[in-house]
Amino acid sequence: MGERIFLSSPHMSDEGYEMAYVKEAFDTNWIAPLGNNVNMFEKELAEKVGAKAGAALSSGTAAIHLALKAAGVRDGDVVFCSTLTFSATANPIIYQNAIPVFIDSNYKTWNMCPKALEEAFEKYPEVKAVIVVHLYGLSADIDSIVELCKKHNVALIEDAAESLGTYYKGKHTGTFGDYGIFSFNGNKIITTSGGGMLVSDQEERIEKARFWATQSRDQARHYEHSELGFNYRMSNVVAGIGRGQLKILDERVDKKRYIYKYYKKALSELDGIEFMPENEWDKPNYWLSAITLTGKIRPIDVIEALEKENIESRPVWKPMHIQPFFEKYDYIGSNVSENLFENGICLPSDTKMTEDDLNRVVEVIKGLFTCNLITY
Repeated sequence: MGERIFLSSPHMSDEGYEMAYVKEAFDTNWIAPLGNNVNMFEKELAEKVGAKAGAALSSGTAAIHLALKAAGVRDGDVVFCSTLTFSATANPIIYQNAIPVFIDSNYKTWNMCPKALEEAFEKYPEVKAVIVVHLYGLSADIDSIVELCKKHNVALIEDAAESLGTYYKGKHTGTFGDYGIFSFNGNKIITTSGGGMLVSDQEERIEKARFWATQSRDQARHYEHSELGFNYRMSNVVAGIGRGQLKILDERVDKKRYIYKYYKKALSELDGIEFMPENEWDKPNYWLSAITLTGKIRPIDVIEALEKENIESRPVWKPMHIQPFFEKYDYIGSNVSENLFENGICLPSDTKMTEDDLNRVVEVIKGLFTCNLITY
């Protein structure tokens, strides 16, 4: 058994950019949730993606929560949400005591289906906000979704937690809606160990989000609070890691794309394997390389075969509308997301993977097909 191959693990820069900024935080004794690294990380990330302002927060989940709050979502409001995603996308809807309605994917993008979204608008004209996810670094059909949201005068929140570095028609995902969110969790394309960012061109809303994230402390000599607050600000140490990681984002994206192309070239010859969709307007970061299986070999067969060789893989996200906690809420669609879940698998996409590592993964999968003597 070879060394462990991870799905997507933290990868610090070879140049040590991160440590330089962390050292600055220690040298200046600014290790609290404020300081130069926090301010500069907000500025540098916003500039990188083309947004006017950003708020550095403790997680991507916190960023979605504050985006919903900034969009005016309150008790009993309806929020449309991509169903094929991680629960962190949907949980903040419940934090606001709002009501999620889950929207199906389509096969063209694996992301929110504009037709299903249009149907949802007809059924719930009172909807307050839409959360669209750019799954695995694949861009949603964002023009169509933006058009529908503008038509119905509804706020659009882009969950770009998995798509930092992805472009839609030459523009960064996360910058098309009213609010965009990014995650820097340990498995993301760049990481701060934990953290997130809320971005928007509405600078006054970002300033308000910072206020809420700092326990809504009013300007006063004493501790004065006229609004509910949250302990959501990013620390200066963590922000330093983020500043260093941002310097090598393009390098990480290049490696993710290389990994995807390697798998596609090596595995396309196998009948029964289909790859994530590619569209002419989309330049994905390929955060995770995912495939679907259409024959007798099932995702669990591949996962278990890889596990035996100390290689990590994962099923595609289980849709929210069939999760035990969320299944009581409405769902609009035709079971595309369920089909992707049942047939999909995420292959190891760690940016530290070598050619030998990639070949190990490929050989295990090829061996599985060969040993089972599958004929399609």
